[in-house]
Amino acid sequence: MNKRDLSISMKEATVKSLVIAGPTALFQAFVFFSLHSLPGLSAETNLSLFAFLLIFGILLHELIHMFAWAAFARKPLRAFKLGFQWAALTPYAHCKEPMDILPYRLGAVMPGLLLGIIPWLISLFNGNLLLFFFGLAYSSAAGGDFLVLWLLRHVKPNTLVEDHPSNAGCYVYEQ
Repeated sequence: MNKRDLSISMKEATVKSLVIAGPTALFQAFVFFSLHSLPGLSAETNLSLFAFLLIFGILLHELIHMFAWAAFARKPLRAFKLGFQWAALTPYAHCKEPMDILPYRLGAVMPGLLLGIIPWLISLFNGNLLLFFFGLAYSSAAGGDFLVLWLLRHVKPNTLVEDHPSNAGCYVYEQ
C-alpha cells in the first residue's frame, strides 16, 4: 500500500484560503445586499453577543470537525486531539486514526456548512445583518477546509486516509 501526502502547511493553507474566502465573501455580500438594504445596528448587546459568538465559534468549528468525524467514521472521541498551532495562529482538530475518505470529507465540510452557509442562507430570508456577518465570517473561516477538499478531489471512494498531524490535509493510502 502506497502512502501519499496530500497536505500543505498550515501557514500556506491560511494564505491560500484567503483566495477562496475573498470571492466567497464578495458573492455572499452581493447577494445579501441585493435583497436587503443596509440596516443600522441598533443595540450594543447585539454586537457583544456577536463578538462572543465569533470567539466561541472558533472552538465550535473544531468541535464540529471532531464530532462529525467521530460520528461518520465511527471513531471514539479519544481518537481525536484539539489544539492550536501558534506558528500559523490556527486552531485544529486532528484524528489520530485512519478513516475512509467519505467521513473525512463530510467532517471537513460540516463546520463551513453549519456555521457559515446555513446562517448566511437564513439571513437572506430574514435580513438579519448580524446573522449575515456571522455566516460570512464562518464561510470564510472554512476556506482552509474547502482547500483541503480541493486537494482531495481526485481521491477515489473507499480510499483510506489519515489526517496529517501538523498540516492541512491528510495521507492517502492507495493500492
